[in-house]
Amino acid sequence: MQSWGMAVNVYSTSVTSENLSRHDMLAWVNDSLQLNYTKIEQLCSGAAYCQFMDMLFPGCVHLRKVKFQAKLEHEYIHNFKVLQAAFKKMGVDKIIAVERLVKGKFQDNFEFIQWFKKFFDANYDGKEYNPLLARQGQDVAPAPNPGDHSFNKPKKLIGTAVPQRTSPTGPKNTQHPARLGNVPSGILRKNSPATRNGGSEADAQILELNQQLMDLKLTVDGLEKERDFYFSKLRDIELICQEHENENSPIINGIVSVLYATEEGFAPPEDDELEEQQTEEQDEY
Repeated sequence: MQSWGMAVNVYSTSVTSENLSRHDMLAWVNDSLQLNYTKIEQLCSGAAYCQFMDMLFPGCVHLRKVKFQAKLEHEYIHNFKVLQAAFKKMGVDKIIAVERLVKGKFQDNFEFIQWFKKFFDANYDGKEYNPLLARQGQDVAPAPNPGDHSFNKPKKLIGTAVPQRTSPTGPKNTQHPARLGNVPSGILRKNSPATRNGGSEADAQILELNQQLMDLKLTVDGLEKERDFYFSKLRDIELICQEHENENSPIINGIVSVLYATEEGFAPPEDDELEEQQTEEQDEY
């Protein structure tokens, strides 16, 4: 059992000269936890804060519960719940605006890390700490696209999948254009100044863009798996409802109405499309 005193609470939230710049703040986070964050927005996963609490009050956080590889919004929320539990255990009365922080916006995350740095300074006793050993060598994955978490909203993915009433692999074509359509504009914005400023800077920009594309691919792959997981569950529910459709149960009818409800811009398939889909499903099984 660990024995701690209560944490020293910090209430200053005003912008003062004592606050570090975004670059100094990132340097402090990366040096303290041996990370490689490049943007304040990447703190939106909550994992770094959980490990800082373990540094301040060893054992107050079960690091095995922390999702260091978090890339989706619901995983960020999980980490902040772990942080909230540690705050409660240590008597920290700071309210964490989880719903705002997990969106990856700069201002919200910068204000919180400014407060947390003051909280850290007020409570750190200077003891040595090995962050890699504490998290058993796990790398803390930065948010794949900070500030743009429209990718991380499974509810919308489900909404686009349900009206199609196809197999789990069916809705793939509805997701890629909207998600990947943002990439070219971002590339053009970043690449144009680089080409004007010489080859070495252009090479650096190319490396950065390649990394961003890799991160996007990982995000897309993860979201496809998550989408198919939820869609397969909805498909199973649909099949169960179809088995009991002759019972005229209000519950079954209510579930069916929800499953077949459409959203603006998405129409249910025509009858001939349904026949083709059913034929394909029979061929699959």
